Amino acid sequence: MKILVTGGAGFIGSNLIRLLLAEDGGPEVTNLDLLTYAGSLENLREVQDHPRYTFVRGDICDGALVGEHMAGTDAVLHLAAESHVDRSISDPSPFVRTNVLGTQVLLDQAREAGVSRFLQVSTDEVYGELPWVDPEERDAFRPRFTEETPLNPRSPYSASKAGGDLLALSYHITFDMDVVVVRGSNNYGPRQHREKLIPLMTTFAMEGKRLPVYGDGLNVRDWLFVDDFCKGILAAMERGRPGEVYNFGGNAEKTNLQVIGEILANLGAPHDLVSFVPDRRGHDRRYAIDFSKAREKLGWMPTRRFQEALAETVRWYRGNA
Repeated sequence: MKILVTGGAGFIGSNLIRLLLAEDGGPEVTNLDLLTYAGSLENLREVQDHPRYTFVRGDICDGALVGEHMAGTDAVLHLAAESHVDRSISDPSPFVRTNVLGTQVLLDQAREAGVSRFLQVSTDEVYGELPWVDPEERDAFRPRFTEETPLNPRSPYSASKAGGDLLALSYHITFDMDVVVVRGSNNYGPRQHREKLIPLMTTFAMEGKRLPVYGDGLNVRDWLFVDDFCKGILAAMERGRPGEVYNFGGNAEKTNLQVIGEILANLGAPHDLVSFVPDRRGHDRRYAIDFSKAREKLGWMPTRRFQEALAETVRWYRGNA
């Protein structure tokens, strides 16, 4: 089997590639990545000479290049994306180009090459926001995103991802392509780019810097360890039904302040490093994922508890600062 992974030098993509190459007799893996600021081959140093691994530096918007490396491919795992909300607010253009146009180029080339399965990797942010519920209120009613939740993106980033998702699903309807979409909650773990919340707060606290917290710090996210999400992606690739969407969550809702508090506790750093700053435009108040469909149809469940996986993540940053 031959798999084309786009964005494989990024955080989730590199973890996925290491998982694909971990077992004997697994697939051949081609990693197509432009190596923008968030992608690094250092993430894949231990597999760079693996006999089933090939790296290609290139742009997913380059149809000729994509077509060249699509030939003979059995499955596409599409992770290449511009993915930082703050950057999308500053300049939406690269997000539309990569996340919408790039997805369209890949879909066209996959269709022409007769690829058996195209898997679009997306985010819970396409659903918008949920009513705020205190994560500590165990008996409270907790609405969560399901695969049937209407899309309501509220940032240029999430809107561009929703556009890519809808394009992919339209190719299933219009061209009868075997397309599956997966949407994950907030991923975390070692090797994540340091602009994201957990690595940013960890490295700043290690350096004794002030920790900038948007608004009141009570925005809620559902945290999913990256290895669990990668296993979900592979489960969807192997067992997902064409034209279906599958949500993956960690069952770990936390406010930003709670996450930061646990980071500081792991580091033995003072809580007075926290510094509140003006809130981000359009900052969604709460995300939470209902992953019952993935559990029932794919046999997937998150396996890592947030506290232990966060501690592992913080230890990695302490050893790799």
